[in-house]
Amino acid sequence: MPSVRVGTARRAGLRRITTAAASGLTAAGLLAALSLTGSTADAAAAPHDLVRVNQVGYAATGAKEAFLLAGSPVKGARWRLVGTGGRTVAAGRTGPSLGKWNAAYQAVYAIGFDAVRTPGRYHLVVGGGATGSSPVFTIGAPKSVFGKPATDTAAFFQAQRDGAGTVPGQLDRKPAHLNDTHASVYAWPTFTDPDESDTIKAAPKRIGGPVDVSGGWFDAGDYLKFTETTSYAVAALEIAGRDSGAGPATPLGAEARYGLDWLDKMWDGSTKTLYIQVGLGSGTESGSVVGDHDVWRLPELDDTDSAHPFLKNRPVFAAGAPGSKISPNQAGRLAADFALAAQSYAHTDRAKARGYLATAAQIYGLADTHPGALVTTVPAGYYPETSWQDDLAFGGAELALAAQQLHDPRAGGWLAQGTKWAKGHQSEADTDTLNMYDTSALADLDLARATKAAGHTTGLAATARQLTGYVRAQLATGQARAQADPFHAGAVYDDFDADSHTLGLAATARLYAAATGDHTFDRFAVRQLDWVLGANAWGTSFVVGEGTTFPQCTAGQLGNLAGSLDGKRPLEVGAIVNGPNGSDQFEGGLGDYLDGMRACPPSGEPFAPFTGHGSTYADDVRSWQSSEPALDMDASGLLAFTLSARGR
Repeated sequence: MPSVRVGTARRAGLRRITTAAASGLTAAGLLAALSLTGSTADAAAAPHDLVRVNQVGYAATGAKEAFLLAGSPVKGARWRLVGTGGRTVAAGRTGPSLGKWNAAYQAVYAIGFDAVRTPGRYHLVVGGGATGSSPVFTIGAPKSVFGKPATDTAAFFQAQRDGAGTVPGQLDRKPAHLNDTHASVYAWPTFTDPDESDTIKAAPKRIGGPVDVSGGWFDAGDYLKFTETTSYAVAALEIAGRDSGAGPATPLGAEARYGLDWLDKMWDGSTKTLYIQVGLGSGTESGSVVGDHDVWRLPELDDTDSAHPFLKNRPVFAAGAPGSKISPNQAGRLAADFALAAQSYAHTDRAKARGYLATAAQIYGLADTHPGALVTTVPAGYYPETSWQDDLAFGGAELALAAQQLHDPRAGGWLAQGTKWAKGHQSEADTDTLNMYDTSALADLDLARATKAAGHTTGLAATARQLTGYVRAQLATGQARAQADPFHAGAVYDDFDADSHTLGLAATARLYAAATGDHTFDRFAVRQLDWVLGANAWGTSFVVGEGTTFPQCTAGQLGNLAGSLDGKRPLEVGAIVNGPNGSDQFEGGLGDYLDGMRACPPSGEPFAPFTGHGSTYADDVRSWQSSEPALDMDASGLLAFTLSARGR
């Protein structure tokens, strides 16, 4: 069976398709089409003018912007906003071109209709030098527009559940990996080429166990489980719940606890051992050892798969020896997770809150503050993280806030540590905007909050104003990018994690406005959600089930194998894919279908005409580069949509 990497490669990390699965076919020859509705249904035909909108909709009191993607430059094309019954409610002309997209689409024009606030269903029609119409979209209250994406992204986490606590949902999930309740611990394997492949040289050696590592969420399109990604996802869910008023007993709170309960199993406080991964990526080149990425299947089959020992009884890998220092990226995020849980119970169950605070403090106290290479996953190339002071700042922020609420005298010490690391992060080489690799926006805003609650700055490395200023600088960077982009995208979308970064910017802008009262970046935040939900060159939402056109061939086993064989398969609703990626990632094609993989889509290449600005998007089950869902994508999205639904 060919081997394929279906986990989530990041930046310069391992590319998720191995030589065995790749072929010499071109991407154009492999891209196949969906049965799509909306603006991309006839995209493979000759270029024509297209109207791109946020297909979910616009908050009545917020900014409203759409785009005309024109085959050739036009002057003052006329547009009309049409409501129910065909009544024109607004009209105008396009202004100057925002730039060329590609050879087929020579100009992009903005269409603004901020003044329309009446709730309803609308579509845009363009005429006069260019012709086109948009899908129907909603204008309404924030909750009516963004409530469904917020709910659906939370449901995605339920779909990713492992263990006995699976929720059937529309994918008809079944309990899986029950053998994880008595898993064995293994030494890290040696890889044939750790920079390019996750193929191992030989079977790993058992060194301990059994340990209970059942539950948790699958990482991405595969069935591996990592503390690296889960810790970011739990934090995003907890902050979304805290800042939207969703308590521990709500569905959002319950899902955050599901992830946290698994992290609690991965941390053995009695021996001070952190386990970081459940499952082996790929096996050996000879096939003598088979790993997760070597077999395309449903997860519930693994518990009885005697032919593949490392699928039936999955190995567990530890970050280091018991009692050893913990890689600071892991220690900081994990401490933040447990401290956020302490905050959520501080006023209803103080005993439980103090228990979570104790766990957070224990982990934070073991952080290695003079690290070499950071510990992420096995191999580290799955998630090649390089920054860590942001994570220690994050842990310090949440510990300080939890301690303040519980009247714990250690609050001041954690606040001082957090501000020290926050300031230090400003000079780290790999600073970024909010995503799994950079949590500084979450850290800085909560440190500012804790600083204000403390009522002083004595002994602190940064003031509340400086901390919020760090976040403002991140937003300004994204805004500057957006102003230069034809579709006002603030992320770099010819690189990995375009959607995660875009949604991270939207969430950051909402959090920043709530923390400071400064609404400078509100329009920027709206534009980022617009881009993710259809107001982009490809005319597709990158969130399954949201809008008129959305991913239907996600590069993941759960969505691909669910349902019947008659083509009426359920969708992985709420899954957020990577979106466009650098066109160089598609060189050499998408590869052959794996044994057991359902071909999707059946024919055509609807998004090929929109390749431009160095980026490509392909909705194809083989396209790990752009159509694979992942925890960190949905974590950023859930946070952005939840805050937007609250009008924050």
